[in-house]
Amino acid sequence: MKVKAIHTYLVRPRWCFLEIETDDGYSGWGEPVLEGHAGTVRACVEEMKEYLLGADPRRIEDIWTTLYRAGFYRGGGVMMSAIAGIDQALWDLKGKYLNVPVYELMGGACRDRMKVYSWIGGDRPSDVGEEARKKKEAGFQAVKMNGTEELQYIDSYEKVDAVLERVAAIRESCGKHFGIAVDFHGRVHKPMAKVLAKKLEEFDPMFLEEPVLCENMECFSEIARACNIPIAAGERLYTKWDFKRLFRLGGVDIVQPDLSHAGGLTEVKKIASMAEAYDVALAPHCPLGPIALSACLNIDATCYNAVIQEQSMGIHYNVGRSVLDYVMNREDFAFTDGYVQLPAGPGLGVEVNKELVLEENKNPHAWRNPVWRHGDGSVAEW
Repeated sequence: MKVKAIHTYLVRPRWCFLEIETDDGYSGWGEPVLEGHAGTVRACVEEMKEYLLGADPRRIEDIWTTLYRAGFYRGGGVMMSAIAGIDQALWDLKGKYLNVPVYELMGGACRDRMKVYSWIGGDRPSDVGEEARKKKEAGFQAVKMNGTEELQYIDSYEKVDAVLERVAAIRESCGKHFGIAVDFHGRVHKPMAKVLAKKLEEFDPMFLEEPVLCENMECFSEIARACNIPIAAGERLYTKWDFKRLFRLGGVDIVQPDLSHAGGLTEVKKIASMAEAYDVALAPHCPLGPIALSACLNIDATCYNAVIQEQSMGIHYNVGRSVLDYVMNREDFAFTDGYVQLPAGPGLGVEVNKELVLEENKNPHAWRNPVWRHGDGSVAEW
C-alpha cells in the first residue's frame, strides 16, 4: 500500500478538508485548518506532499515524526495544523483498511458514549438565558458561551456586571445543576480576569476557558488562587512540549487541545496521557467540522480523563454550511440526553459527502475573524 494522491478542499463556513488516496483504492479524510488561515495551512500541506507520496500510509508514527522532525523549524499553528489533518486522514485510512474504528487501534474504548455541550450566544452574547433553556429542553446538560465583549487591561465594572447578569440568566432559566462554561476567549487580561473569576463563583460554572491567553500561562495559577472554579485552556497550544510547560506551571484543571491544530490523534493522545499524569481533565477543542469532531470522539473513547466534548452544530461561526451538511451517516451524530455514541463505522467513522465537498471547493471561502477595537481606537482581542 502506497500513498498515490493527496487532495485539499476549502469548504464553507471556514474549513479545509483533506483526502489521502492509496494505490489500492483506499482513502482517508482529515481536517487541516487554522481558522482564518485555511489557505496558509493548505499551502503547508502542499509542501509536505513530497514526504507522503509513495510512502506506506500505515506507518503513521514514522510519517508524523518525519513531518515534525525532518524540518529544522517546527511547531506553531500552521505546521501543526497541516500535520494534524494529514494524521487524521492516515488514521481514517488505516481504520478503513483494517475495518475497525480508530479507537479500536488505540486500545479500545473505555466508555460507551461521550458527553457533549452546545454553544450559545455568539460573539457578543445576549438572550443567553432563553437560548440555554432551549438547549436544556433539547437534552443538553451543559452549554458554553463567550463571557464578555472586548475588555481593556483595566475596564469598567459595568462590563463586569453585564457578564454576571448573563450567567445569572442561564442559572435562573436552567437550574442549579445545569453546566455553564464561560469562555473568556483570551479577551481578558490578568487584572480583570481575577475580578471576573472571583465574582463568577456564586454561579458555580462548570469551567472558565482561557481566562488569559496561553502566552501568559504563568498567570493561570494566580487566577486559580482567586477563585474556586476549574480553569480550562490549551486550544492555542500545538505540541506536547507546549503542554509540558503548562503542566509544570500549574493552575489549569482541563486541557483543550484541538485535534485539527495540535498534531492530530497521534499527538493529542500523548497530550491526554500527560494530562492524566497531572490529574488534569481532557475536553478537546472543536468548533470545526465533522472530520475533526469524529477524530475527537475517537480520542475521547480511549482517554479515561476525557470529560466533555465541544461540537459546533448551531455555533455562530457556521454561516452557509454546517457540520451535518458534509455527512452521509447523520444518524451516527445524533445527540441523546446530552451524549453522543462513539463512532460506529471503520476509520474515524464519518462518511464524507464528497460531492458537496467538490462543489464547495469551486468557490473557496476566505473566512477571517473580525477586527475589534476599544473605545480609544486600540486593537482589542477577539
